[in-house]
Amino acid sequence: MFGWKQSETKQSKAVEATEHINGGSPSDAAIVKPSEWQSPTFRHVDRLDCAETFADSITGVFFDGQTLRIDFAVSRMDAARPGAPLTGYRIPACRLVLPPSAAYDLAQKMHQVGAALAKAGSVRTGPPSTNS
Repeated sequence: MFGWKQSETKQSKAVEATEHINGGSPSDAAIVKPSEWQSPTFRHVDRLDCAETFADSITGVFFDGQTLRIDFAVSRMDAARPGAPLTGYRIPACRLVLPPSAAYDLAQKMHQVGAALAKAGSVRTGPPSTNS
């Protein structure tokens, strides 16, 4: 008998929580038509302690149908020796993994950044050079 009362109390609290979150009863949420759904509005809240990662190259971009993965790396130079060619290596710095909607948003924003850089004369536009 105690188990039944406890279960009933948990169930009523879950219904109350659902009503509070949805702003009505669970049955009200069930009759909302997809055409009446609203997109949420988000406000940006900055995190001053958010880590920043420096990268000077992108070593890989991979889309598996579900996520876009971008590998960022940082270049390090080996010790220079007279008469020897300069050599170095790249170390992975981080990997950014995005769902398709965020990947599309990133592509749109990067297109805007590229246009602004070209307008400012910071980058060369036109076909890539074929220097070998």
